[in-house]
Amino acid sequence: MDKPNPIVGRKIDKSTIISLERGKIPPQAVDLEEVVLGAMMIDKKGVDEVIDILHPDAFYKDAHRFIYESIFKLFESSEPVDLLTVSSQLKKDGHLEAVGGDFYLIKLTQKVASSAHIEFHARIILQKYIQRSLIKISNEVIEDAYSESTDVFDLLDNAEAKLYEVTQGNLKRSAETAQNLVIQAKKKIEEIANKEGMSGIATGFDKLDKLTSGWQPSDLIIVAARPGMGKTALTLSMARNIAVDFNQGVAFFSCEMSSVQLITRLISSETGLSSEKLRTGKLEKHEWEQLNVKVKALEKAPLFIDDTPSLSIFDLRAKARRLKSQHDIQIIIIDYLQLMTAGGSQKGGNREQEISTISRNLKALAKELNVPVIALSQLSRAVETRGGSKRPLLSDLRESGAIEQDADIVSFIYRPEYYKIDEWDDEERTPTQGQGELIVAKHRNGGLENIRLKFIGNLGKFDNLDDFDSPFEFQSKMNENDENPFATPNLPSTDQAFGSSFNNDEANPDDGVPF
Repeated sequence: MDKPNPIVGRKIDKSTIISLERGKIPPQAVDLEEVVLGAMMIDKKGVDEVIDILHPDAFYKDAHRFIYESIFKLFESSEPVDLLTVSSQLKKDGHLEAVGGDFYLIKLTQKVASSAHIEFHARIILQKYIQRSLIKISNEVIEDAYSESTDVFDLLDNAEAKLYEVTQGNLKRSAETAQNLVIQAKKKIEEIANKEGMSGIATGFDKLDKLTSGWQPSDLIIVAARPGMGKTALTLSMARNIAVDFNQGVAFFSCEMSSVQLITRLISSETGLSSEKLRTGKLEKHEWEQLNVKVKALEKAPLFIDDTPSLSIFDLRAKARRLKSQHDIQIIIIDYLQLMTAGGSQKGGNREQEISTISRNLKALAKELNVPVIALSQLSRAVETRGGSKRPLLSDLRESGAIEQDADIVSFIYRPEYYKIDEWDDEERTPTQGQGELIVAKHRNGGLENIRLKFIGNLGKFDNLDDFDSPFEFQSKMNENDENPFATPNLPSTDQAFGSSFNNDEANPDDGVPF
């Protein structure tokens, strides 16, 4: 019997035509496609093994794609998959004659006796599909590269995005039916119900995690504050908790501070040694030992810091995709948004338009990689000039209303102590020393709340404010020690975070730690 022509029965795209002109046929495994489809129709086990590996576009022949689509529909509907049901489904879809009728289906089932090695065969079919996809992408890149009107940075970005989609096995994501989405949503809800802890990425801040159930994949989270409020301190504390305590990959992009400065601040937070001591290197012998012991957990943490100055959104996307592919990062943090550039063809226009472009692209990146993206942002000076309360408002976001529009969560850091306000404006009039407030002002999928946190100035970190049973106990600690209670080595939180006690005589909350 003559071998079937692999070109017959399928649409010929541009990449196929180019390959034929060069005397080449696109990569294919038509024989294996026949074997896999035949095995799926005679053995239920074959369907279970292949259904998560292949998708309809992976098949080279259109006839095989139609058959696989019918099998997939039967599987989704929990219907039996066999020769008769597949024939019936193809007839219902209007594709039975296009695939060659019942005779061709019978021919496929006669080619195999069982579903043995079906997974191995399916993976070869997938490999051929990936090769064809790469050929198609390469031809498109070549054609665009010859065009004088193409921006080279846009070309690079598009090429990398397409390659990333192939890597993730997610080339050309199409619209999904409500039925498919409901099934996916129910499966996710069941996973969350059976899973202990957060549905998203836990931050280590208990009240915040309770409000958000952790930072959710594909969310853009804005953390905004005036200079000196502790934006970097808060996100570094989060990054440390996520990477060290929960062993989740974190990518931290710093446009303001060097990577060594950031890791030094983390070392200060981890060891309990003041940043002043670490800057000067004046450590006692026991402090050197403390330093060597306490940084071991930090050394092993999946934390990746990039300090590229004037980072463009193009560079960020490229670096983030690479980190996701190589290290499976679970969250991205950017410090901070206003120091980024749009890059590429977006250099024109005013700064507000550029920030809008950056904000929009950060949200797109979060969706593409399916990870939460936290972007720090500056606030306008309107906060400083406002009379009465200095709590930030959504209207204070600097340079662009697009930030508020694109973000899923907008939060502000507010420390009354910074404005020399000694008491909170609540009924108890509790002291503000060593405390800050994370104001969740916008939450697309949840409630709003003002969450108080402990601020440890000399270590440049935030922590939970649960170490004191009540505000009055906090005040009694202040009176009893007549000094900053967070410097006292006997407090439970300090022991838990730093281990043995340490000399903090030189510690100063205003020792120049940059926030």
